[in-house]
Amino acid sequence: MVNRLEFITRLWYYFRTGYGTYLTFILGALNTLVVVWYLAISHAPYVGSIFAGSFTAFAVILSAVGVPLSIAIGWVHLKKSPAYKSEAEVGVESNPFYFKLTPGIWLDAFGPLYLELLEMSKRVLERDNLLTPDDKKRISNIEEKLKILNEGGYVGAQSTTYFGRANARNTPKRTSTQSEQ
Repeated sequence: MVNRLEFITRLWYYFRTGYGTYLTFILGALNTLVVVWYLAISHAPYVGSIFAGSFTAFAVILSAVGVPLSIAIGWVHLKKSPAYKSEAEVGVESNPFYFKLTPGIWLDAFGPLYLELLEMSKRVLERDNLLTPDDKKRISNIEEKLKILNEGGYVGAQSTTYFGRANARNTPKRTSTQSEQ
């Protein structure tokens, strides 16, 4: 069962997503239309005549211009601006699952499978004398990282600076009950 603090933080996240993405978008768009119409357009006789004094005509024309303009700005933001790259980098740096195995199939099945396949391949290659000292060193390095990941630890350059960990090897070992959940 999810503990109380985790449940509350999940609710907070869902609230921020729903409010920030959907509710404020709709309310913000309607608010902009109403405020601009009543404070600027309806009191300016020449501008108001362009829309035939109709709020509906104003809303339709503004939407016809605003939606494509917003799409173009969004495209520039994602494809041409360095801002999105920076946002993605911050997301990677702050997400612990870029440096550890995710719970479930990766932690309980694929991680152990990769380690087992690596160990079996290493035994076969050593038996046939096909490994150079550099190969052995690289395989041992990967093997050590897979063991840390399978224990629920962190690897990678970020593992020593983020998530409150002094070193990836300081991560507590997983118990059998953790892997069965």
